[in-house]
Amino acid sequence: MKDIRSALVMFILFTIICGGIYPSVVTGIANAVFPKQAQGSFVTGKDHRVVGSSLIGQPFSDAKYFWPRPSATVDFGYNSMASGGSNSGPTNPEYLKTVAERVKTLHDAGAAGSIPTALVQASGSGLDPDISPEAARIQVARVAKVRGMTAEQVERILAAHTRERQLGFLGEPRVNVLELNLALDNRENR
Repeated sequence: MKDIRSALVMFILFTIICGGIYPSVVTGIANAVFPKQAQGSFVTGKDHRVVGSSLIGQPFSDAKYFWPRPSATVDFGYNSMASGGSNSGPTNPEYLKTVAERVKTLHDAGAAGSIPTALVQASGSGLDPDISPEAARIQVARVAKVRGMTAEQVERILAAHTRERQLGFLGEPRVNVLELNLALDNRENR
């Protein structure tokens, strides 16, 4: 009986510490130090309404927008409740067919030359909000044409929204697709 009582007390104690106190302290610190990130990194549109998160990719298929990396989430693309990759290997016929279709779609939309893998292969999470600057550059001509802008104008906006490596050596240069598309919309609506 003594062992059961000790086990029960420890269970309750650790539940309170690990399930209540520790998460509350970590959340409090996160809100104090990184308030935007702790609250979901929401991105607001021109009317100050939340239009998405800078941490989760969103589907864009209209030709006037930069297209994101494909999503492999189930049910629908960019489903944050079902994050995960396709788990299809490079010899899987269905996967190869999907990649070929994505390449064709990009070529049909005006992309010339070699297509960066980030535009035809989903990320491990299926929710990647960023693409490489190269993946964005091959879309500049299409976006500029549809929006009635010059390629140079679109490239300037792209350059302004290209993030470099963190601390100069971590990660790769990247472009947040949602933020880039919002910047284009805001420029167009001026």
